[in-house]
Formats: sequence, structure tokens, C-alpha cells
Amino acid sequence: MILLGLAFMIWMGAWFLNTRLAEGPQAKTRAVRLLVPVIFGVTILIVWEMVVRGLEVPLVILPPPSMIADRFGSSMPILWADFSQTFVKGALSGYIIGCGGAFLMAIAVDRYEFLRLGLLPVGNFVAALPIVGTAPILVMWFGFDWQSKAAVVVVMVFFPVLVNTVAGLRETTAMQRDLMETYAASYWQSFFKLRLPAAMPFIFNGLKISTTLALIGAIVAEFFGSPTVGMGFRISTSVGQLALDMVWAEIVVAALAGSLFYGCVAMIERSMTFWHPSQRG
Repeated sequence: MILLGLAFMIWMGAWFLNTRLAEGPQAKTRAVRLLVPVIFGVTILIVWEMVVRGLEVPLVILPPPSMIADRFGSSMPILWADFSQTFVKGALSGYIIGCGGAFLMAIAVDRYEFLRLGLLPVGNFVAALPIVGTAPILVMWFGFDWQSKAAVVVVMVFFPVLVNTVAGLRETTAMQRDLMETYAASYWQSFFKLRLPAAMPFIFNGLKISTTLALIGAIVAEFFGSPTVGMGFRISTSVGQLALDMVWAEIVVAALAGSLFYGCVAMIERSMTFWHPSQRG
């Protein structure tokens, strides 16, 4: 009970501190915007540790963060091999292929009206298919190595990027397009100088959404068949062995990889769309 009471006091103290920081006169400074989530995250870990130990929660239900950190540190070679197999080979390669193909297809859809009317409804249908239904089929088609996981990722990221890119290319107003016509601009001149820059916020929106979809798709695809390496393989086998600390260590790797991947795309977006109102300030 002492640990539970201490955990409650720490939680309330962190709540009060974060409230003062977030609502104070320095709330919009970069230091405060970084400090608030750090305090919040550290508080959750401390309270998690105290509650699990105070209530004596079985390790097979929820291990404490200290045990997860210990397993994380002692299993770095395994975690790195799993990361390379799932993220670098499966998720990243599928992300590049899927997003690149979606961008090229969006240009064709924008150029030819029959593709927009015919392909986009089919794309919405395919995007609505559950991954647990498509992943086993693609694994059987492309084998049990990383190629099948990349194929699953391609299917998952293709249509979000396609739909956002097509919507962005149609974002320009009629007056802007008429102005380009008065300058006798060709289709490609209008595309690169007007429509593509206007579509960049939409394109990056699809790219950021696809960062999480890519990692999820690669991990879930490994549940249906993979070599003896990979984050999804490790999670499924560790659950069967009741090694929940290893499962959580893989979850930490996935969370860090997904966050860094999203952050990299967001940084590229900020550098390329600095003129957009959403990036000002």
C-alpha cells in the first residue's frame, strides 16, 4: 500500500507540474514543449513500476518497466536482427515501393479521368480489406522471407498515398489554373510549378499515415509465416513461451522505430513545405 500511495502522490505532483508548464506564460517555448511530454512519459513509467510491484501483478500479465529494460539491454543482438528483418527489409522497402508507385499512379489518375472514376472506388474497396485476410495470401504468393512482408506493406500504404496525392493535385483553384493557361504553360509546367507544390501537404499527410501502416503491416504479416527472425515472429513465439518481457522489449523497439520513422518524414515535410500555414511558427 505504501508503493500505491507513493505512486498516487507522484502522479498528482507530475499532473500539477505539467499543468503549470502547459498553461504558463512560457507554454509555447520549445523547451516547455519538450519538457512536458518527457515528464509525462517518465511519470507513467514510475507509476507503472510502483503499481505492478505494489499489487504484485504476475509477470506473465504485466512485467515492470525495469524488467523490460533489463531484457532490452541483454537481448540487443536479437532485437537488432529482428529490427533489420522487419523494419529495414520488410517495412522500409515496401514503404518506398508502395509510396513511389502510388505517386506515379496518382499522376496518371489526375491525367486521365477514366482512371479516377474506375480506380479510386476499387482502391477504397481494397484499402478496407482486413490485413489478416490479405497477409496470408501474400505470404503464400511471395514466400516466407521479407519479400512477402514488403508486399503486404505495399498493399497497405499504396491507396492512402494515392488518395491523398490525387486530392492534393486537385487542390488548386480554377483561377490559379486559368492564370497558368494565360501564361501558355504546358501540362507539365503547370504540374511542377503550381499543382505539385500545392499538393505537397496532402502528399506528406499520406506519407505520415503510411509510416505506421508500414510497420504494422510488416509485423502482422510475420504472424502468418516468416524465417526464425523478425519482430512479429519473436512476439508470437515469446507469447507462447510466456516470455512477456521479451514481447514488451519488441514493442519498445517497434514504438521507437515507428516514432523515429514518423519524425523523419515530418522533418522532411517541414523543410519542403515551410511556406504552408501549418508549418509557420
